[in-house]
Amino acid sequence: MPAAQFSSGRRWRRKNPARFVFFFLCLWSLISLSRAGRLSASRQKLEVQKHLNRLNKTPVKTIQSPDGDIIDCVHISHQPAFDHPFLKDHKIQTRPSYHPERLFDEKKISTEHKERANDITQLWHMNGKCPEDTIPIRRTKKEDILRSSSVKRYGKKKHRTIPKPRSADPDIIKQSGHQHAIAYVEGEKYYGAKATINVWEPKIQQPNEFSLSQIWVLGGSFGEDLNSIEAGWQVSPDLYGDNNTRLFTYWTSDAYQATGCYNLLCSGFIQVNNEIAMGASISPVSAFRNSQYDISILVWKDPKEGNWWMQFGSNYVLGYWPSFLFSYLADSASMIEWGGEVVNSEPDGQHTSTQMGSGRFPEEGFGKSSYFRNIQVVDSSNNLKAPKDLGTFTEQSNCYDVQTGSNGDWGHYFYYGGPGRNPNCP
Repeated sequence: MPAAQFSSGRRWRRKNPARFVFFFLCLWSLISLSRAGRLSASRQKLEVQKHLNRLNKTPVKTIQSPDGDIIDCVHISHQPAFDHPFLKDHKIQTRPSYHPERLFDEKKISTEHKERANDITQLWHMNGKCPEDTIPIRRTKKEDILRSSSVKRYGKKKHRTIPKPRSADPDIIKQSGHQHAIAYVEGEKYYGAKATINVWEPKIQQPNEFSLSQIWVLGGSFGEDLNSIEAGWQVSPDLYGDNNTRLFTYWTSDAYQATGCYNLLCSGFIQVNNEIAMGASISPVSAFRNSQYDISILVWKDPKEGNWWMQFGSNYVLGYWPSFLFSYLADSASMIEWGGEVVNSEPDGQHTSTQMGSGRFPEEGFGKSSYFRNIQVVDSSNNLKAPKDLGTFTEQSNCYDVQTGSNGDWGHYFYYGGPGRNPNCP
């Protein structure tokens, strides 16, 4: 640096000491922030990789699904459930000790609905199957975790997402951002539930919203101690990175706070079936005024071992949630709910246009509106029974609604859903 320039720099510092200190502090802050950002990004990358290593077990075989999923066939004893400290020495129960009796013969379908096809499969089946003694697990990708609010919250629902009948307080609706259209029973001890659920591919307005149709098996109060087992189908761009309709399960023993997760994204559910992958795409789906498809889901408590089992369709007993995961559900459920749920993030200050079910209101009926049919509960004798005193609930019926009915073929049923935002749901 020339002497004159160096000298003038010193004079400037002498004349403007406060400005010089301020300039120096700003420069130092920028350097520190840059370093902190790099360190933070590095830490996040390491955290994400550690989580991927925990979730993605070494496969015996890998299958590429047409929808872009990778299905890993993992040895049954190496699945994520066995990372749980209480399951280290667990002996896998390969089949339930008891199975509920069936009171409805699903093959008796009225001529009115004969166009319905029953053969629903998962897309990955087109490219292979998993060997015996393995289970299919949808591989988690880095992008899946990065879409989540944090590594810790990946695969978890937000708090306050259980529909609480008779509490359609506008403040609670706005606070939770979740809306429902459900049928429910309460007031007895329940040991399971069953339904056949119409499968659609509802349109989702925002990537952070979802639309699902499911069974809730609930125990405890609607406070911080709520126990819930859930199963059904969902479209969730945030969780899966696409708009495909997917089979899912969920569990929590503390109202979605610290425990539980979707599918096999934490330790808990023990899968024993090598044909169905949790979180994988369901195909085909129903079309408006066209072929209708549905899936049957049964959740019940094994009275001998105490575990909660899940069955998909008439052939696939998928696995179980060990009873020790729960407090209230260790004994029985106090409420069963069936129906739809969406997230309403109120984009642009208006109600979301995310669809529930088919996106049509219940009064439109078969081929247009989505339905749950043959809804049943499991009683203390381990028998499937028609629900008594079936109630309905929706926060805003102009956005999403529900209508019940019963007949010989469908037993107790209901149509549900809606388009979300419309002239009557601004």
